[in-house]
Amino acid sequence: MHSSSIRRFGDTPIAGKRYVHRPGAYALLPRGDQLLVTLQTAPGPELQLPGGGIDPGESPVQAIHREVMEETGWRVTGLRRLGVFRRFTWMEDYDIWAEKLCHIYLATPVRQVAEPAEPAHVTLWVHPAEAAENLGSPGDRAFAAWLARGFRRP
Repeated sequence: MHSSSIRRFGDTPIAGKRYVHRPGAYALLPRGDQLLVTLQTAPGPELQLPGGGIDPGESPVQAIHREVMEETGWRVTGLRRLGVFRRFTWMEDYDIWAEKLCHIYLATPVRQVAEPAEPAHVTLWVHPAEAAENLGSPGDRAFAAWLARGFRRP
């Protein structure tokens, strides 16, 4: 798929600015009428879907399992790819401008086996409609809204 055909959420890229390509994988983790999210408290408070960068040699599925464990301490199963979007953003914690290619998955949280290992991450359960309003990434908000509508298109 050509990158220009991938939906973009958020800010338009700034002309002349160099962006570092950053692929990542993120998960919608519903349980009952709640969604497992993480509150990253530093460098600034932001509600996020669990997930993050895909390491070299790692698949998006492997990244989901690793990132969800690091950020929430939860094990997940039944991953299903929902889509992908691009986001151009400043990543303060890495001191870079990034073109993030965000792979979104739906998965089932099985059980929490540890506390979050990543510093400044707090695990929260929220209603998908609340997540759709408060997640920091506009792409994440769109996928949470889809979940809040019961997986129906607008």
